[in-house]
Amino acid sequence: MCSVVGYIGKNKSRDTVLDGLTRLEYRGYDSAGFACIDSETKHLVVAKKIGQLSNLKQSLKNQSSDGFLSLGHTRWATHGAATEQNAHPHVDCTSSLAVVHNGIIENHTSLKKILEHEDHAFKTETDSEVLAHLFEQYTIDEKMPPLQAMQKMVEQLEGAYAFCIISEHYPDSLFIARKGSPLCIGLGEGEMFVGSDPLAFTDKTNRVLFLPEKSYALVHKDGYALYDFSGNVLSVQSQIVDTSWIAGEKGDHEHYMLKEIYEQKHAIDKTVRFFQSIHTTIFDYLGITQEELQNLESITFLGCGTSAHAGKLAQFFFEQKAGIQTRCELASEFRHKTFFKQKNHLYIAISQSGETADTLEAIRLVQEHGQATLALTNVASSTLVRECDGFLLTQAGPEIAVASTKAFSTQLAALYWLAHCVAYHKKSISHKQFQESETELFTTAEILENVIEQYKHEIMMDCAPFYKKYKEFIFIGRHNSFPFAEEAALKLKEISYVFAQAYPAGELKHGPLALVDEFLPVVIFSHPDPVIYQKLLSNAQEIKARKGHIIVFALEHQKELLSLAHRAFIIPAVPSLLFPLAMTGIMQFFCYALAKVSGHAIDKPRNLAKSVTVE
Repeated sequence: MCSVVGYIGKNKSRDTVLDGLTRLEYRGYDSAGFACIDSETKHLVVAKKIGQLSNLKQSLKNQSSDGFLSLGHTRWATHGAATEQNAHPHVDCTSSLAVVHNGIIENHTSLKKILEHEDHAFKTETDSEVLAHLFEQYTIDEKMPPLQAMQKMVEQLEGAYAFCIISEHYPDSLFIARKGSPLCIGLGEGEMFVGSDPLAFTDKTNRVLFLPEKSYALVHKDGYALYDFSGNVLSVQSQIVDTSWIAGEKGDHEHYMLKEIYEQKHAIDKTVRFFQSIHTTIFDYLGITQEELQNLESITFLGCGTSAHAGKLAQFFFEQKAGIQTRCELASEFRHKTFFKQKNHLYIAISQSGETADTLEAIRLVQEHGQATLALTNVASSTLVRECDGFLLTQAGPEIAVASTKAFSTQLAALYWLAHCVAYHKKSISHKQFQESETELFTTAEILENVIEQYKHEIMMDCAPFYKKYKEFIFIGRHNSFPFAEEAALKLKEISYVFAQAYPAGELKHGPLALVDEFLPVVIFSHPDPVIYQKLLSNAQEIKARKGHIIVFALEHQKELLSLAHRAFIIPAVPSLLFPLAMTGIMQFFCYALAKVSGHAIDKPRNLAKSVTVE
């Protein structure tokens, strides 16, 4: 989940690398580092700081070191604490070469023992440092040509990784490799850029070469040489990427998360309109034929975190609207279960970034068994798009805050649309009903925004200061409001550092009710269905009888439930399957406000990163 940036070319590069790191900082911010071959001294210069990238930028203000060959890194700590010593770039024994790395070298312990036997001295607790010493061992100690050294390195490394190496001994070359972790080259004129995401350099070039899985490359200012892990030359075409994929500024908003909460109506509208535009050519995107769709009997969603919650909600869309048996699996658990191949089955992988390591590994397992796969992601250039049989793109635009907001709501919108599209092609609904579902999404997006406007001042001035004192919350729901309760609990945990647990409301009396007293807020997400509502009302009465503090998200006509609440947010009526989407904005704003009054780093919460590219 770290960010890797590299440069080689005709210009001094420190500012270019730091700008690239700025765009990718959401991937990790425990520490940051920069290294270059100084253009004056011809020696390696390294600077590292713990904390956010701004700390590194401040430390470099009074330093003149710069060069035409450089690399940078922001870290999300896996092996070793977030210290300056453990920060990247890592150097070899001679401090003549530096490496930055994203991923995990799973056999680093055994490699370290071998290198220590060869008199290499390690200075950090990280797995990444072995890369610097391996390259030193081969190119300096054993005097191998660098390409031979790279091939020997990748033959020995186990795990997922993307790394970049620069060396005083090869000032005209940048050495890179990837396996299971994304890496790409930006092609310029007399200069080349490297990044774990093209976002790092799309202000410089829109020509991008995505390194194939299990490949390495030598990059120089006018080109590159690309190889597979067997040393065979690879010929891969570069692509033109959308240069609008550059993170916008926060504008008048204090945090990116707040900006992205407010962008949801527009993002949902844009997503639905995009899907409308591709409806007539939808089978060019799905990766299955119309006949295969009509014969479709079951679907499995694969995702992690927020994307898994979107899949759980979409299960209700596909089962109720398309009549297709559906389940959602956590990608991080799925690949460790017994696999059962199914006929007429589709796996849909959901990932905001399209780089989620667990989801990619789950999809690769599925494809080994010859099953159809479809990606739903927000990034057209992602690994998930390239590896699945088909893909659909949400139109959320860049999402910078770690806690997902508009990516989640656009996933729900896309999946609601897709469920109706499938139902239409299976002749379960008419074309008119299909069009009505699109109108329902536009209306729900409008309601999502209006509810925020209605309650935002009350939440910021009253609710958030009041609930700041509570350190535990329970969230409950029934039917499709339960997976929404899971998403709400996740949001509160992510940015407020408050312990929050979601339960199906019917499970309260099977144990969790023992936790309820006047010191524990219980958040109830209601449901439009009268039968489900009555069940939730009974749960609320159980909580009230134990003196529990109740917060309710409900419809205006649900008077009895509202009367039991200490705090209530009223949501206008929408179709029952879209009720969670209508509640999304106000739920996110509530969590945001609690984090704000607590003084937390909302966009970059501790211990987390945006794009989870390690398992």
